[in-house]
Amino acid sequence: MNNPIAVLDLGTNTFHLLIAELNDDRSINEIFAEKKHVKLGEGGITEGRIVEAAFNRGLEAMQDFKRVIDQHKITEVYGTGTAALRTAANGHDFVEQVRALTGISVDIIDGNKEASLIYGGVSQAVEIQGNAVIMDIGGGSVEFIFCNHKDIQFKKSYPIGAARLMALFHKSDPINSDDIFSLHQHLEEQLTDLRKNLLLYQPETLIGSAGAFETFTDLAIRKFGMKDRTGNSGYSIEKKQLQSVIGDIILSTHEERAADDKISPVRVDMIVTAAVLTSYILAHGRVSNVLLSTYALKEGLLYEKLG
Repeated sequence: MNNPIAVLDLGTNTFHLLIAELNDDRSINEIFAEKKHVKLGEGGITEGRIVEAAFNRGLEAMQDFKRVIDQHKITEVYGTGTAALRTAANGHDFVEQVRALTGISVDIIDGNKEASLIYGGVSQAVEIQGNAVIMDIGGGSVEFIFCNHKDIQFKKSYPIGAARLMALFHKSDPINSDDIFSLHQHLEEQLTDLRKNLLLYQPETLIGSAGAFETFTDLAIRKFGMKDRTGNSGYSIEKKQLQSVIGDIILSTHEERAADDKISPVRVDMIVTAAVLTSYILAHGRVSNVLLSTYALKEGLLYEKLG
């Protein structure tokens, strides 16, 4: 067993802290985990800037995390910043202020590295059989990783995260056909090579990593009376069940989503564009199986650092 370390995933919507070690069987022994919905991209994601209120929320979250890390006497700390920090003009300013206030170094990673870390986490959480495509919907970007049980076939990060799509295209409540059409046109432009790869690799399984896919799965569990997923790093649902709950989300109002205890407050509106995007992928791919992986980037980072 390794000594515990702290890993941090600074996303566009949510900052994650995981303090953990690996057991002898390479399973994760979680000591502490917390997430803070900082909404770093709120108000500035389409302009490529972190606005002051979001900037300050992020700094406050990092100072809170530092106190927890110190309480657990953790000396090895690894932080990563993703889409919001790598695309914002003041992203490096944020990283420097984090270092000054907490002593924590944050590595702003590119999309390829982000996709590799996601694969590293997902491949430990679920058994990948045949050809699969992993889909990780973030606030600023979405990573697609085509893979099998042995390795990665193709990976790429696209600037079509749920917060970005929401700011650009979600103008109605419920989202109307004109907004959906505009969003689809945008996806047609952004995902030309992805559609080619769906035909080339023909993944049989869609694996959604954490985030929005946890919400989709929890809604499906409730709607179809399936067993709870508590304690499982992976969970399987039927494609038609995913399509059903996605359809419900797209037809729902803000008030209905806000009143639903299965939808996190940070996702009440972003889940709509995430649903439209997922529906688009299902329409263009030929997947027959759907898996949720609760492991994503931070678990991949943990495995990378602890081997």
